[in-house]
Amino acid sequence: MERETVDVIIPVYRPGKDFSDMIEKLLGQTVPPAHILIMQTLEEGEGLLAVSQIRFDDGQAFPGNRDKGMEETQIQVFPVRKAEFDHGATRDRGAKQSRADYILFMTQDAMPADERLIENLLRGFSGEKIGIAYGRQLAREGADILEKMARLHNYPPEGRIQTRADVERLGIKTYFCSDVCAMYDRKLYERLGGFVHPTIFNEDMIMAFRVIQAGYGVCYAADAKVVHSHSYTCMQQFHRNFDLGVSQTQYREVFEQISSEKEGAGFAKNTLIALCKRMRFLKAFYFALNCAFRLAGYKLGRNYPRLSKKMILRCTMSPGYWRDYRG
Repeated sequence: MERETVDVIIPVYRPGKDFSDMIEKLLGQTVPPAHILIMQTLEEGEGLLAVSQIRFDDGQAFPGNRDKGMEETQIQVFPVRKAEFDHGATRDRGAKQSRADYILFMTQDAMPADERLIENLLRGFSGEKIGIAYGRQLAREGADILEKMARLHNYPPEGRIQTRADVERLGIKTYFCSDVCAMYDRKLYERLGGFVHPTIFNEDMIMAFRVIQAGYGVCYAADAKVVHSHSYTCMQQFHRNFDLGVSQTQYREVFEQISSEKEGAGFAKNTLIALCKRMRFLKAFYFALNCAFRLAGYKLGRNYPRLSKKMILRCTMSPGYWRDYRG
């Protein structure tokens, strides 16, 4: 019986040294990918990343004199004009290059925690009718307490299978999924039409919704781990949640029946209580302020059709998305 194949698809923008480290960890997996497809967003006048520019800790460039598993992986780089980048369309373009059994979408700052990431994601498909398996995100070394608490809330140590039967129990979490590290059954992905586009945000949750509505499950594979976290400022959270609100307004069929505000309020309440119990009152005050910015951005995003284009451009973190918007 032939081994199942996996292609990894990574949108990148001005990748640095950490990206080479990430590629090396992917090449060293117990189940190495057949292809790594890099979708590189380019500014005007920028050149395409040459595979020979990906250098590792030992100074070698790929493919170099590396072990057999690494030499079997092909790395390809595809250009994406910055004005044409789209969360759904760019990833879907990468998916169309693949003929593998499974496609693994990652972001350039998601560092595999060990050599069994791909193996453990594949194991998530061993259950009946699983369409997506997504990994656990761990806080980076030296992360702020708020980063750690957010990661623990969204990515607990216990795995689960999400199906239509869980809507009452899990709410919006039923459709939770993150393309920071998510593997899809390629044939099912294609049958369901691939990622929606254009889309400003949430292409992963929209696809998870479609997978679940088609009668399949989404597996949270807690033993498939990547290191990935951010410490967003209040304004960064405002911009991010504005785009989140926009996407939820544009795809009402996914988000209208289940409120994400209830999930957000529960997280905020539990985090504030935990911080106060630890006597971290200044941190609790900052977190409350941060939540206020999140809520303001989200509410504006949900009501974006009422805003002028000028106002939208001041609120969004994705100005290129609005290039042709007339309002």
